[in-house]
Amino acid sequence: MPELVGKVAIVTGGASGLGLAIVKRLLIDGVNVVVADYSEEGQKVVSELGDESNIRFMKVDVSNESQIKEVITQTVEWFGTVDIVVANAGIPSDTPIHLETAEAWQNLIDINLTGVFYTNKYAIEQMRKQEKGGSIINMASILGLVGDPDAISYSASKGGVVNLTRSLGVAYAKEGIRVNAVAPGYIHTPLLAQLDADKVKAMEEVHPIGRLGQPDEVASVVAFLASDEASFVIGTTIPIDGGYTAK
Repeated sequence: MPELVGKVAIVTGGASGLGLAIVKRLLIDGVNVVVADYSEEGQKVVSELGDESNIRFMKVDVSNESQIKEVITQTVEWFGTVDIVVANAGIPSDTPIHLETAEAWQNLIDINLTGVFYTNKYAIEQMRKQEKGGSIINMASILGLVGDPDAISYSASKGGVVNLTRSLGVAYAKEGIRVNAVAPGYIHTPLLAQLDADKVKAMEEVHPIGRLGQPDEVASVVAFLASDEASFVIGTTIPIDGGYTAK
């Protein structure tokens, strides 16, 4: 999208899966990108996709407040501004709640919800200093919009992301900071590719479209929300789910 050329984005969890697809799409649109990921694979990704003129890597644990503050500060030092932030980092869980430990629950909430809080908080602080607005896109899930007996803790964390996004959207809209989220269905990522064929087929069948989503289909909606074309979209969560939540 032409209006994205020269903008600066941070993508948490950008070294693989949906995050990597989003990074690639933003680069195609002319955005300078900081890949913030806990995995050292992020450095390899950066070296393969560009050079220091348009892409950088920082090892970041999104549940660590000081590290999130540092990635914002470092991005400004590298590129001068922060225009777009994609809070994508997260972890799954399918543990039944009666078997879930308090430690596992807290770790999941620290990454999936508190990490999004930290990322939004410090992105908004920086965008307010710049006084030119910005766009934040949070990674929710269809399981943040509906209940799922097989992913209770994960659903709770993503439901929190959905309502955090609503509240932040209305809180900062008048300052030109747009906060939205996307809620993907089951997407064909390397993680799902490891599952057996019957499991994948069952996932395909829960979507009215009859297939899994592709990472690029999520990335294109993120790019739309990052752009001026979404200037009247505030505080919403867009399902990208082949009709799953419309049933």
